[in-house]
Amino acid sequence: MAAVVDGRDSLLVLPTGGGKSLCFQAPALVRDGLALVVSPLIALMKDQVDTLVANGVPAACYNSAMSSDQKAAVRAGLREGRFKLLYVAPERLVGDGASDGSIWNLSSTPIRFVAVDEAHCISQWGHDFRPEYRQLASLRQVLPNISMHAFTATATGRVRRDIVSQLGLKDPLELVGSFDRPNLVYRVLPRASLKRQILDILGRHRNQAGIVYCLSRREVDDIAGWLGEQGFSARAYHAGLADLERHRNQDAFLNEEIDIVVATVAFGMGIDRSNVRFVIHAGAPQSLEHYQQESGRAGRDGLEAECVLITGAADFMKWRVMLERNGELTPERRGLMRDMERYAARVGCRHRHIVGYFGETYDREVCEACDYCLGELEAVGEPVLLARKILSCVARVGQRFGATHVANVLRGSDAEQVAARGHAQLSTFGLLREASVDEVRGYIDQLLAHGLLQQTDDNYPVLQLTNDGVDLLKNPTAGAELSLARQKRVEKGRSAPRSRIEVESWSGVDRSLFDRLRAMRLEIARSRGVPPYVIFHDSTLRELARVKPKSLTELSAIYGMGARKIEALGGVVLDTINAG
Repeated sequence: MAAVVDGRDSLLVLPTGGGKSLCFQAPALVRDGLALVVSPLIALMKDQVDTLVANGVPAACYNSAMSSDQKAAVRAGLREGRFKLLYVAPERLVGDGASDGSIWNLSSTPIRFVAVDEAHCISQWGHDFRPEYRQLASLRQVLPNISMHAFTATATGRVRRDIVSQLGLKDPLELVGSFDRPNLVYRVLPRASLKRQILDILGRHRNQAGIVYCLSRREVDDIAGWLGEQGFSARAYHAGLADLERHRNQDAFLNEEIDIVVATVAFGMGIDRSNVRFVIHAGAPQSLEHYQQESGRAGRDGLEAECVLITGAADFMKWRVMLERNGELTPERRGLMRDMERYAARVGCRHRHIVGYFGETYDREVCEACDYCLGELEAVGEPVLLARKILSCVARVGQRFGATHVANVLRGSDAEQVAARGHAQLSTFGLLREASVDEVRGYIDQLLAHGLLQQTDDNYPVLQLTNDGVDLLKNPTAGAELSLARQKRVEKGRSAPRSRIEVESWSGVDRSLFDRLRAMRLEIARSRGVPPYVIFHDSTLRELARVKPKSLTELSAIYGMGARKIEALGGVVLDTINAG
């Protein structure tokens, strides 16, 4: 904030929900002139402007989705100097769209600074490459005396350097906050019965908001339709839908008309809904940057949320085939996918792995918010011996079969294909007879992630030994650092362990009152035509249901109850509390 006020260029990296927007919104209020905010998605800027206006901040957006009358009203407001913040898409400032506005010539007050939100879009290494973002440095020529500020939630050191270079930031102040989101519970599940696994997760989040990410449009349509048949309020979102349907489904999610959106990664950057309680990836994204960005859409209000990655080796095969087909499988892309594979196969604290990937040291011994630290995984006692059994089986079937066949041989299956090929007579037949199919497939996926096995890139992926795999077969000491894990067997009907933050955030909360306050919030939001989180965040409702204030004075001590909110809504809040 000080850098913005002082007019010094800056780059700020904070996790989703960490307060990045406040860092340019607050300085805009205390400085003279207009703040220009570059935002990549229309939905995102609309949500932020709705929230600002609801809190009494003079803000507007200017984009291609607005009608001629709406654009004229904004231009009039600019000429009259009525706004402190103006949100625009990069296309409005550079390229073909620049002629639509000449925004800087419309305002009667000078533009003091430009804030570039979601700045990782600038970087060729970043999460979502956008050409117009890379042209924003040309604003220096049009507005030579303004400062420029980049904001993002996802940026490794390489991406940060690229942002600074592409934007032409001058001696910027670089501030990198913690990448850790302690309120998020991370879990990784080897893909078995995908739909059953999704139902298990949804059972922990009844009537709560969530996102299910899929790798393809076909999968999105299939799972969204199936969830509807199961009685869930879910809709699909992907680029193959008509614009009207896609926007309607997104608005239904934002306005709490539905609980679940099933989507490709095209969905999410414009989502400001703060009370997303779970994000499920029904397939691995292509990098850990993608995963951190997408899973970070959960728990923006700081309350507990669950992020589950359901994955298998086939996900990474799909990415490699697709990227190679498009000529995009560069060494850098391969490296990013390998990092994602390692995360999925990790035996250890997932919070530690994620923050370590972004160059941060994790100080806590136990995060109490991932499957490993909650005791849901157990390390295999003799990982090298187990690995050699699997590698030996791959070798003895001639490195000509896929994971399913190898697992059947190891488990001593009486499948016809095993007997017909004489593989029931192999020395590796039945070596893992006590393990389940899912367990053996999980071990194979981990060996793929560790680089001891590889798969051929064809319609029938065949398992083959890598050079490191051959070395481990010949020399057991080569696997000194190897670790493998399996899911602990959980008694039927037993619920998943609760994270520390979940226990603490619900402590002392009157659940019945919380539900009544949610209903009150929804009614107010619909009467005003804004998303419910614009009225109050869940964190505010939980605090109200915990403290149960009896007067307007007591309301002022509740987080999220500012003077304007108390003046407008204090009476109805107190009435709702007293109604119980």
